[in-house]
Amino acid sequence: MEIAIVTLDGFNELDSFVALSILNRAKGNGIRAVITGPGPSVTSMNGVEVRIQEPLSFTATADVVLFGSGIHTRDHINDPDLMAQIHLDPSRQMIGAQCSGVLFLHKLGLLPATITTDTQTRSLLARTDTVLEDRPLVAQGNIVTSGGCLSSQYLAGWVLARALGTGRAMSILEYVAPVGQKSQFGKQARDIIVPQLDVPAKRPLYC
Repeated sequence: MEIAIVTLDGFNELDSFVALSILNRAKGNGIRAVITGPGPSVTSMNGVEVRIQEPLSFTATADVVLFGSGIHTRDHINDPDLMAQIHLDPSRQMIGAQCSGVLFLHKLGLLPATITTDTQTRSLLARTDTVLEDRPLVAQGNIVTSGGCLSSQYLAGWVLARALGTGRAMSILEYVAPVGQKSQFGKQARDIIVPQLDVPAKRPLYC
């Protein structure tokens, strides 16, 4: 399974790197998550330069596409040359968006009828018909959204659970959890992720 983590200039390190690390712990199960973006490199919101592993065109062939947040998201979604390189198909791909990453879904016409996101992005979507829920993870069909920087762990866990089953996903999440809190964290992650695994897409699916 090929996973594109869309990572652009000004990106939030927690969104891209946490998901990248958790997902690639399933390499033995055929999972390959890569930093995907324009040009040879991008620079994070805190000045960390990262080499791009796959171009944005990889979003068309990847099995999973994840959009993180960043300080320049609104600039990126209004860049026609950049957006023209992103091609998604929710009928065959799992698509996830975290915090301001949901603005990509809105721009592409793929914003589900019910989502979650961070506090700042909520105001930007106030005029849409989407329902904004106060939860860390909300899925509809093959599209999932998460809110808050550390929700990347649940986003990655949802992808793993859909791909490999709940047991394998929880074992990976518990492995990366703090010592002394593994059982507690595993239960919390399970309670958040499992109810979102088989949620049908509501109508209208795209706002």
